[in-house]
Amino acid sequence: MTPSRKALASVCCGLTIVLLAAPPQAAADEAVAVLAKYSQPIEQAVNRALAYLARTQHKQGYWPSGIGKNTAVSSLAVMAFLAKGYTPGTGPYGEVINRGIDFVLSAQKPNGLLAASSSQGPFGYSHAISTLMLSEVSGMVDAERQQRIDKALPHAVRLILTAQKIKRQNRLHQGGWRYQATSRDADISCTGWALMALRSARNNGAPVPKKAIDDAVKFVLSCRDASGGAKEPGKGVGFCYQPGSTASGLARTGTAVTCLELCGKHRCKEAIGGGDWILAHPARRYGANFFYYGLYYCAQGMFQLGGRHWEQFAPQMYEMMLKFQRKDGSWPQGSANESRGGPCYATAMGVLAIAVSYRQLPIYQR
Repeated sequence: MTPSRKALASVCCGLTIVLLAAPPQAAADEAVAVLAKYSQPIEQAVNRALAYLARTQHKQGYWPSGIGKNTAVSSLAVMAFLAKGYTPGTGPYGEVINRGIDFVLSAQKPNGLLAASSSQGPFGYSHAISTLMLSEVSGMVDAERQQRIDKALPHAVRLILTAQKIKRQNRLHQGGWRYQATSRDADISCTGWALMALRSARNNGAPVPKKAIDDAVKFVLSCRDASGGAKEPGKGVGFCYQPGSTASGLARTGTAVTCLELCGKHRCKEAIGGGDWILAHPARRYGANFFYYGLYYCAQGMFQLGGRHWEQFAPQMYEMMLKFQRKDGSWPQGSANESRGGPCYATAMGVLAIAVSYRQLPIYQR
């Protein structure tokens, strides 16, 4: 796959940052008075979290979790370093990043699947997240690793495209993805990761059909609250796990807003309505159900929306994350439905959320 100019520009920017030993500044926050005060505390929190991730990486390149040698957790950890502007092979974390990439590459199966274990959702989560990571680092690595990525990534992308084409039992599920590559239904969670992987690969020069992106966006839109927000007038319209539901949730709505914003639907009425719903339903408790997952996607989506959505959402997120970061730099593992990821998962997701305004990962740049 040929790296895009955007990816190459990101590499040059990252290298300059490392060479000058000056971390990127969250310019989007510094330009807003209400957010400027968080710049230094967030900088320190991210640095402590990355130091924790570097210390806890296994010598084989993966990060420990309750679900074994998991490529998803390891890929999220790699992207956490990229989010701060660190690049493979250079600077204090260059080899940490390289080892993480090598582990993911070594886990690929003959059919293209990027998964090291048989945990739930090896396709919908491990594979999609790992494909996204490899696409993001393509063009940043040394020649030997680039050759390995060029061999692995087309197979990984092809598996996602093939899985999307499987005929669903419910036509409203067409265009989306589920836990397995052979699933005949779809959900917004797995679809979010697969769509981001395809969007990143397409940005990076991969032959991803526009129709694949459009079909996935159509599925995302079908997950909008079927009541149209009638239950809570004036509080926006959230998104649900699957089409036809009225059970909106923060993680689901954040996923939808991020997908719409990054796939050509910037500030469409559905994205704005989703952002309004998120503002009207803030996280009430740290570590609640799907807390880190929701935090990650809401941060990405609200930052992309910008304006009042980001300016109102960010302070609450910053306050919460600064309060609960542990002395060793990590964040505690989430509730039962996220606990298997462990503190490395929680910490990687935490960094990816609070470092969003650094705008270092190509896929999430405005």
